[in-house]
Amino acid sequence: MIRLQKFLALCGVASRRTSEKIIDEGRVSVNGEIITQMGVQIDEMRDIVEVDGKQVFPEEEKHYIAYNKPVGEVTTVSDPEGRATVMDKFTDYPVRLFPVGRLDYDSEGLLLLTNDGEMMNRVLHPSMEINKVYWTKVSNHLTKDEIFSLRRGVMIDGKITSPASVRVVRENTFDTVLLISIHEGRNRQVRKMISAVGHQVVALRRVAFGPVSLGDLPSGMWRHLTEDEINKLKEI
Repeated sequence: MIRLQKFLALCGVASRRTSEKIIDEGRVSVNGEIITQMGVQIDEMRDIVEVDGKQVFPEEEKHYIAYNKPVGEVTTVSDPEGRATVMDKFTDYPVRLFPVGRLDYDSEGLLLLTNDGEMMNRVLHPSMEINKVYWTKVSNHLTKDEIFSLRRGVMIDGKITSPASVRVVRENTFDTVLLISIHEGRNRQVRKMISAVGHQVVALRRVAFGPVSLGDLPSGMWRHLTEDEINKLKEI
């Protein structure tokens, strides 16, 4: 027996959290009966599960992809405003993929995509504290006190950020380039952290997500994760 939302994630329908929303919307049926309550257990070998009237099945082969998202794409499966999405590059891919977390419209860099809903839920859970590293170009020169504040934690949205790793890559009178590593995933967190110490982000690129690095992958291109990268993600 398995929870319905977990089964949907294994089928590649969506992440477990999004699957719960799909269930709540009345789009899922089990043996012809619409299910809207959470926690329903099903027999994955016998029960017939349908989403929007179409039967779904667990995907046996899992796919893991690193994509270098350009500025100007939204990290959603579709966009009501008609903007380009990260999924536009994968319309002909043989299985349905989902982005792992988000990158802002005006940010670029490493984004993971997969059809492994279980792994996606694990790496996104706050308790895992997976480090994400951002190459960050900041307006003007940052003082030592400002850098110390970023490392210690700053107030954004009424809550202090967790300690961050901040390394100065380059600095001059006009701008400063930092490598910022954080494990939290708050909305536009790095931009808000920089704003909290009186500066603005000029450019932001995610260069690592846990054990996976962007490397020299060109903008707008993707690659399959290596077996070693996949194993390290699964060990989390």
